Amino acid sequence: MHPSFFLATLCLGIASAAPRVNQSLDEQWSQWKATHGKIYSMDEEGQRRAVWERNMQMIEQHNREHSQGKHSFTMAMNGFGDMTSEEFKQVLNDLKIQKHKKGKVFQAPLFAEIPSSVDWREKGYVTPVKNQGDCHSCWAFSATGALEGQMFRKTGKLVSLSEQNLVDCSWSQGNKGCHGGLMDKAFQYVKDNGGLDSEESYPYHARNESCKYKPENSVANVTAFWSVVNKEDGLMTTVATVGPVSAAVDASLNSFQFYKKGIYYDPKCSNKRLNHGVLVVGYGFEGEESDNKKYWIVKNSWGANWGKHGYILMAKDRDNHCGIATMASFPIV
Repeated sequence: MHPSFFLATLCLGIASAAPRVNQSLDEQWSQWKATHGKIYSMDEEGQRRAVWERNMQMIEQHNREHSQGKHSFTMAMNGFGDMTSEEFKQVLNDLKIQKHKKGKVFQAPLFAEIPSSVDWREKGYVTPVKNQGDCHSCWAFSATGALEGQMFRKTGKLVSLSEQNLVDCSWSQGNKGCHGGLMDKAFQYVKDNGGLDSEESYPYHARNESCKYKPENSVANVTAFWSVVNKEDGLMTTVATVGPVSAAVDASLNSFQFYKKGIYYDPKCSNKRLNHGVLVVGYGFEGEESDNKKYWIVKNSWGANWGKHGYILMAKDRDNHCGIATMASFPIV
């Protein structure tokens, strides 16, 4: 979040009377602050506590409704607990889509065998969940995830790639570092640059810095990148035959902010208003293979404490839910 936005938000809050708090939650509040390293000024704390309590009530209400069969997923408090919906949307402003130019469109091989479930984590294609922190760099994490998978496919070695390299160095391709970017522009940078450094040699700092790419530390390259046909069956075929695929989704709702487990389906989720880059690492279904029980396995970049150990199962074959198939792509290495 931009510091000036946060400051403005707080200044608005300070002018009003300190909100009442539920003292029975004192211990939980203290524990939550300690877990997530939250430190507030005296003026700020009451405002943040009030937001956190409202979010707790919303999560508990949702989970009660889940137990009554009204939702297919549960929610849980996490590190975003002191943010209002509006603040969360500001944090999410990761993708710069206005001038998006699609790459070549990938056509899966004819007669390819497409299994009913795939999980590339089981085949060694996927690095552990990472955390983008306070930098709007989801696009970089989505891109490295897809490239890590393709490099593994080619070499048999899984090497974590440097998001900081992309944040610092891909401005001339149209990315804006910690102010947002696009996965295809990240692939274009690696292609133009002739390589991408390893995470180990170029670690992540969650801020814009000067470009420190060193060719001798490069462990990946891109020769081209392809867009996926704008339909879920095209995405399914691509994930099955190629490996993990970069995708963009609408992650702006409270239900996504506090997702915990189960198949994520929220009727309010848009398939056009895309604001967050993720990685589709597989798909599957629960119980019988009925329409409402299919899901995409999606790797996020908000740390392993968010969602299902850093992942979310997103509803599949339900009218391109949250836009999962709208802007998918992957690199060729």
